[in-house]
Formats: sequence, C-alpha cells, structure tokens
Amino acid sequence: MSLQRNNLYLIGLMGSGKTTIGRMLARRLGRRFLDSDHEIEHRTGVKIPVIFELEGEAGFRRREAQTIADISQENDIVLATGGGVVLDPTNRKLLSETGWVVYLDVPTHVLFERTRHDTNRPLLKVANPQGKLNALRAERDPLYREIADIVIDGSRSNSNAAVMKILKEWKIYGMGNTPHKLDVALGERTYPIHIGRGLLSQTDLILPRLKGKRVAVVSNTVVAPLYMTSFCEELRKAGVTVTEIVLPDGEEFKNWETLNRIFDELLSNRCERSTTIIALGGGVIGDMAGFAAATYQRGVPFIQVPTTLLSQVDSSVGGKTAINHPLGKNMLGAFYQPQLVLIDIDTLKTLPDRELKAGLAEVIKYGLLRDRPFLEWIEANLDKLLARDADALITAVERSCQIKAQIVAADETEQGERALLNLGHTFGHAIETGLGYGVWLHGEAVAAGSMMAADLSARLGMITAADVARVRTIFERAGLPTIGPALGIARYLELMHHDKKVADGKLRLILLKQIGTAIVRDDVPLKDLEAAITACVEH
Repeated sequence: MSLQRNNLYLIGLMGSGKTTIGRMLARRLGRRFLDSDHEIEHRTGVKIPVIFELEGEAGFRRREAQTIADISQENDIVLATGGGVVLDPTNRKLLSETGWVVYLDVPTHVLFERTRHDTNRPLLKVANPQGKLNALRAERDPLYREIADIVIDGSRSNSNAAVMKILKEWKIYGMGNTPHKLDVALGERTYPIHIGRGLLSQTDLILPRLKGKRVAVVSNTVVAPLYMTSFCEELRKAGVTVTEIVLPDGEEFKNWETLNRIFDELLSNRCERSTTIIALGGGVIGDMAGFAAATYQRGVPFIQVPTTLLSQVDSSVGGKTAINHPLGKNMLGAFYQPQLVLIDIDTLKTLPDRELKAGLAEVIKYGLLRDRPFLEWIEANLDKLLARDADALITAVERSCQIKAQIVAADETEQGERALLNLGHTFGHAIETGLGYGVWLHGEAVAAGSMMAADLSARLGMITAADVARVRTIFERAGLPTIGPALGIARYLELMHHDKKVADGKLRLILLKQIGTAIVRDDVPLKDLEAAITACVEH
C-alpha cells in the first residue's frame, strides 16, 4: 500500500501537451515518465484506435481504469493521463489521493489546431471535430478542476514556460515534499484538507474560503505567542480585517464560561454573519471555536488550522464541535463542518513530547480500526514519527485524514459507521472525566482505553492474546499508557453509561473483530466488561 503522495499527474483534454510537458518535468525531476495511453497499448499489444474499434469506448475505459489503479500504486513518477480519465470517479479519487494533479487548460480552438491532422484520436473521427472538442470540454472541465491542485494555461507554444510554472507552484511547498490535498465529500458542503509544510503563510489557500473580508482568529495562551502574530499579519497583508481572541490553555477550560469569552469578543467587535471564525490551536480550541461558529448568529463560516498532532489527525476533521460538562466529555455541541482544514506540519516542531505522543494514539487507532497495512507502516516507522521526521509525519497525518474523511462522508452525524472512530474512547472518556479534565491528555486516555477494548475483544473470542500483546507493544513504544487509573469498577461503569453512544440504555462499545477491523457491540456480558477493566487498570 502506497501512503506517500509523491506522484505528479497531468490531466487535460487531448492535445493539451500532457506528454510533452510530462517528459520535460520527468527529466527536470529525475523521475520516470509514464503515459497511460502508451501503457494500455503496451499491455494489450494493439493501438488505442483498434481497442475502440473492437471493444468500444466502454471497453477502453475499463482497461484505462485498471491501468490507473496499477500505476497509482507506484511512487515518484510523472504520469500523462488520457483526456477521459476523469470520467471514472474511482480514477479521480486515486489521482487525488496518490499524487499532485496539474490540469493543463487549453482553449478548444487551440486544441483543434493541434489535433486536426492527428489520425490517432478515435473520439475526433466525426463530421464536426471542433464541435466534439467543445462538447468534451463542457463535460470534462468541471471534473478536471475538481481534482486539480493547480491549473496551468497550456495554450502557449513554449512548453518550457509551463514546466517552469509547475515547478514554481510545487516549490511553494518544498521540492520533494509535495502538497497534499484531500476532500471531505459532503455534496455541496465538500471541503478540502491541505497538508504540508509552511502552510500558515499560504493565505492563497484561505482567502477563497472566506465569505467576507473579516475573520476572528481564536487561539490560546500557548499557541498564540508562537503563531498568532505572523498568521494574522499574512491575512492583514491580503486585506483581511482580523479580530484576535486568546483563551486560556487546557481541557479544564473547555466549558461554557470560556465559550462565552468567544461570544463576548465577537459581539464587542461587532462581528457579522460574514465573519469567518478560524481556530488556530489544538483540539480544545478547534472544538470551542467550531461550537461558537455553529451558534453565533445561528451559524457563521469556520476554518480549522490545527497545530497539534491529535487535532490534525482527528478533531479538526469531520465537524464535531463541543464543550465538556462535569458529568461527561463533549456532551454539549453540534455537528458543524468547516470550510477548510489547513494542516501545517511545521507547527509540530514546537509541540511538547507528551502532546506528540498523545497524538500518536489517534494515529495508531486508525490502523487498528480500519487499516492493518497502515498499522504495519506505523510499527515500521514509529521511531521516525517520535523523532518528528517531516515526511513520516505527513504520511501519518494524510492517511489518518483519508480514513476519517471516508468515514465522515459515509456517516456524517454518527448514525452508524462513524461510531467506529471512537475505538477506546468510551473507556478513555471515563478516565478523563473521572480524574478531572486535563489530568490525562485525551490521547493518553484513548491509548489506555484502546487496551481495555483490545482485552475485551480477546475475552469475546474475536482477537488473540498475541493480538492484544501487539497492541500493547505499539502503545508502549509510543510512550503511551497501557494501564488505566484505579477509579474503581463501579465508577468506570457509571461514567461509561454517560457516553453518547449509549442507546436505549445499552452500552455500545467499539471492539476489534480483528486487527484492522472494528465493530460495534451492544451485547457485551457485564462479567467480561468488568474483567477487561480490572485487567487493564492500576492495582
């Protein structure tokens, strides 16, 4: 499984110059160049027109989809795609998730001049080829733009100018460290997740997502001294009016009183419905700023700029916003999706070691519940992650966000599948509430809670003792707790029954059917639940 997004893909209509520019880019980058049409011809042993003649366009598209599926598993390539590759949603998803996509946009009259004498274009063998090009553009242009990271004017005859433009755009994010873009697919409310280095200064990613030219940036007393001034200055340079709101730091301040401080500042500064609230900080700031956005004047736009590993891989994606109540964590809130999630990996350089390890708990969680190959990758690269290797962190954040985005798109308001993301959380929330918010970090509680879930899964015969040992080992290697505090069995059960996943009085637990696959169970015998908790807490 490829977890790197290192490939460079060129898309566009026939005659847009994808092959010519692709070869030039491959030479400049020292990469292997591939052309999807040539790959299909190599595999079949016949030319594209012959495939169209024998199998029709549908047959060709099937062969094209298989070729794209195979090529997308490679790394560090430059690929020129066929003009119709974007017609298949699976192709679009693969290209977007495994590479950086460049759309060569060329007017149809230029394309006609370039292709009018080319006899190797089956789709143009019609009475009115220019009209056909116009129809193809109308159909495909929106799809090209949907997955493109950048759009390049390919109408000029100087291909070198296009190559230099592409390299310049790519260099913004660092050569060899390509920008990563994912989408949380929610229809008209679909929004992008940008992952990379140096993104806090990239206002060009933020400005298109603003409803007006005014924002309120919410941060805390730890993050604000590090990033608030420079971040807000970049926005002001772009003509944006900025209101700065700085809150106290810590889970213990995730409450009504602190939330009201946000409202006080918004009202005092006469922020309107067109004001976008930007959360600059970790999960607490993201949750509170998002809840404020969901409720201020019945809803204002919202952007997430997470600065901790935990918030980057979990709380910033998916639209859950909330504050805590003394009787339960995140009990008061709303589902409210952001306009954008901007993840700058460089902010992890200033993250305390304990916070980094807490974030790794959520990364490990994704491998356990959904993606065994990803868990294997984490095991092999854990030392790099702990050492804050940028490439390893980008890979971990991207794959975590991919998994969460897929689940959120399928079940936005947690009516079913999304509950799986709470592996270890029912136990973990009990730990956080029982000890008092802020004593244990959220990721620490999730790690210990995941051990309880693994132990219980083994008691129910779903995973083996060796699987439980494997889970324990990876959390221990990450420097995370695998034993919960001694709250007492009765107290654990009391707190767990305040969990949001309780339905009809039944405790619904996320357990492991196998490593890499989680399920929801509401039929766990009390004796097994008590035994699992007893085995995984301090004595």
